[in-house]
Amino acid sequence: MKALLVGADRLGNIPQVLTEYGISILRHVSGRDPSEQRGERAMPAGAELLILFTDFLGHNVMRGYREAARKQGVPVLACRRSTCSLRGALDACNHCRYRVETSGCSKNEERRTGRRATVAYAPGQ
Repeated sequence: MKALLVGADRLGNIPQVLTEYGISILRHVSGRDPSEQRGERAMPAGAELLILFTDFLGHNVMRGYREAARKQGVPVLACRRSTCSLRGALDACNHCRYRVETSGCSKNEERRTGRRATVAYAPGQ
């Protein structure tokens, strides 16, 4: 599965987590460049999943990519830029083919921040 990642300047260990779930990064957009904040947002050809890192992303950029994904029927995951939050969102996703047993880090993330990683949109639900 190929994913478009939006948000976060640096990805850190996120590529390794995505690999565990059988997901490769098609493209990463930081969302901070002024050209990325205006105009139409387009999903690249071949994108099967959109991952939004909400703690490093403005509302307008997020809204634009979400709309583009909905138009193409691409599922959207919204989470914080941490491996634990990403794992929690991927575990909740019905479209991720490969799931691994987590070490409970998503529960720790929820307890620490009071936020829960969510699946924002999934076609057919």
